[in-house]
Amino acid sequence: MTDDTLFEIKPEFKDKSIRSFVIRSGRMTDGQRAALKTLWPKFGLSLYDGLIDPVALFGNSNPLVIEIGFGMGDSLIEMAKTQPNTNFIGIEVHPPGVGRLINEAHEHQLSNIKVYCADANDVLEDCVSDASLSRVQLYFPDPWHKKKHHKRRIVQPAFIDKIRRKLHAGGVFHMATDWEPYAEHMMENMADEPGFTNQAGANHFSPRPDYRPITKFEKRGERLGHGVWDLLFVRDAN
Repeated sequence: MTDDTLFEIKPEFKDKSIRSFVIRSGRMTDGQRAALKTLWPKFGLSLYDGLIDPVALFGNSNPLVIEIGFGMGDSLIEMAKTQPNTNFIGIEVHPPGVGRLINEAHEHQLSNIKVYCADANDVLEDCVSDASLSRVQLYFPDPWHKKKHHKRRIVQPAFIDKIRRKLHAGGVFHMATDWEPYAEHMMENMADEPGFTNQAGANHFSPRPDYRPITKFEKRGERLGHGVWDLLFVRDAN
């Protein structure tokens, strides 16, 4: 058995009773495992390293965007490619997705992307300075369909307040979902919390902005007649 076969990375998180995610099992390809082994020092960040300095991390003071739960990373890689003057940090707990993102970032020689394999709540709390983010992206989070599981939904008042603190004035919290009841849940919770203004107007969903790529998953849903709802909320100055 080779060292590459033995190498693995596990999601980092603090102990807590309720989490918004379940760590899925999934086969990691040789390429993903090799990427994690050889490229993690270049692209990877650790929750336990504490507060980041974006200027030191990226070597510039470009706008900083965080995407929470990037899955296999297709849309995040596309955004990093098409927006070279924006810095991106992806957060994901699924190791194969992290490995694939790192591999793609290396293949495309991207210098504007870093990644955590960790709980997003912990990363935001311990690693991100207040008023430092231009945008937070939350695309197609687990809707936790059953009512008894709604407490696991990530968009809750405490989480919204955390996002507000991390965004600078004028920064955007951008959510998207293909589950209408969850879209309504997010709209209600965002409307109830202070410090944000709905970019599309009260209780209105936004058209998909050009910077958010349409994923293969989304295209398949459109063919099946599924809708997608985007919510863009701007952080107020006060």
